Amino acid sequence: MSGASAPIEIAGLRKVFRQTTTGESIVAIDQLTLRIEPGELVAIVGKTGCGKSTLFDLLIGLEHPTAGSITIGAKTPYDDFNDFRGKIATIFQQDRLFPWRSAIDNVKLPLELIGIAEDVQQDRAMFWLKRLGLENFANAYPRELSGGMRQRVAIARAFAVQPEILLADESFSALDEVTANDLRKTFVDLAREFRSTAILITHQLEEAMSVGDRIVVFGKSAALLADIRMKDWDRSDHAMLRSAIQNTLQANAPDERLKR
Repeated sequence: MSGASAPIEIAGLRKVFRQTTTGESIVAIDQLTLRIEPGELVAIVGKTGCGKSTLFDLLIGLEHPTAGSITIGAKTPYDDFNDFRGKIATIFQQDRLFPWRSAIDNVKLPLELIGIAEDVQQDRAMFWLKRLGLENFANAYPRELSGGMRQRVAIARAFAVQPEILLADESFSALDEVTANDLRKTFVDLAREFRSTAILITHQLEEAMSVGDRIVVFGKSAALLADIRMKDWDRSDHAMLRSAIQNTLQANAPDERLKR
C-alpha cells in the first residue's frame, strides 16, 4: 500500500432529494465546501439527518450531486466510478458479512470483484486476518464469530483492497465500549501505518476527539459549523472543546469558543 496521493476536494456541493409521495424537495446537503488532505483522519459529527451518510453515498459514487462537485485527483467518484474500484473502501455499522462465506472468503470478496489473481487473494486475505488477530478463525462462518470478531473481518475486508480512502460509517457504535475502543484504536493505527485518508462518521464526541486529526461539525443540510484541528487544542482544553461542540450541535450555530 502506497497510501493516499490526492486530496478530496468538495466544492459547493448540493444534494436535493424529491419525495415521491408529496413531491416535496429535501435538501440533504447545501453548498458544502471542504478539502481533506491525503493521509488525514477526519471525524464528522452531526445530528441524525444532517447529511453525513448522504455525503458518503456521494463519495462512493452511489449518488450524483444536484450541484457542485467532489474531486479526487481530477476525477469524480460518481462520474468515474470504475476508476475508483479498489481505491475506496467502506466499513459500515453492521459488518455486512455474507453468512454462507467463511471469514477468509468474506475478506476475499472485494478482491474477486476487482479481478485480483486467486493466489494473491488468498495471501492478502490471510495477511489481513492475521493483522486483525483472526488467523485461527479464517475458516469460521459469521454465525460462529462474536460481534467484535465479525467487525474485525469487516475491517480486514476493507484494508485488503489496499484503499487510498477509508470511510467508516458509525462502524463501532453497535459494539460494547471495550470492544469498540479496541477496534477504534486498531483502525486508526492501521490507517496511519498505511497512510490512508480516513473519514469517520460518528455521533460520539469522545470517539471523534480520540481518532481525528480534524473534527468537522455538520449542522442542518451539512452546513459546516466548525472545522477543528486537534493539534491546535491542548489536552487540558478538551473538556471545554467537548462542551463547545455540544453547544454548536444543539444551537445549529458555531460556538464562539471554537474560534482559534
